Amino acid sequence: MMPSSRFNVFQSGICKLATAACLTSILVTTGCSSSAESSVNLPKQQNGNSAAPIVSDISQQTLKQQALRIQRALANKDFTRIINDIHPTRGVRFSMYAYVRPETDKVFSREQFAQYLQQSKIRFTWGERDGSGKPLVIPLPEYLETWVDGDTYNNASISVNEFKHSGNMINNLKDIYPNSEVVEFYYKGSEEYEGLDWRIMRLVFEEYQGKRYLVAIVNEQWTV
Repeated sequence: MMPSSRFNVFQSGICKLATAACLTSILVTTGCSSSAESSVNLPKQQNGNSAAPIVSDISQQTLKQQALRIQRALANKDFTRIINDIHPTRGVRFSMYAYVRPETDKVFSREQFAQYLQQSKIRFTWGERDGSGKPLVIPLPEYLETWVDGDTYNNASISVNEFKHSGNMINNLKDIYPNSEVVEFYYKGSEEYEGLDWRIMRLVFEEYQGKRYLVAIVNEQWTV
């Protein structure tokens, strides 16, 4: 894909802003991320041990309703409202891009998710930014606000258990969660940037003791 000159300006501006924000954050809170992360013991999710997904039309409709409720909570920055949706034993994983990385993605239990919403100065390394390779080191609430960015999907197209949209990065979600159900929110991008600012949010669910719970939030966007 060859980006237009207008996208080069868009990407350059984003990179400069991200670099400046990152430097400022590091200068203000030097040593915060390393000390905070060294004392945080996040859970590990085991792959492929869940029950088979529910596939009835009624169940899919209920799944979509649950996903929409979670999306609205994220859009309204009412993050505590999704705590009871988080899987009781597996927690919830956050993946910056379509390629899920079990070894490095952050996974939070319900209790940890609630804790680090309150302890908003503790920063985590979520992964590396595509293109620059620079790590994204921010607190949980900021990650939810700026990277998950739920309000982007207020008018998104939605698909259930089907990947209708993708970029050039490998989507290995079904390899990591083979028995999961997925609701995909797709924002087509703006005319200003000729659609190159498209975004995807995938909410991943698994069943536990007869109920469906959130096990991952996977984002995707234009990558080089």
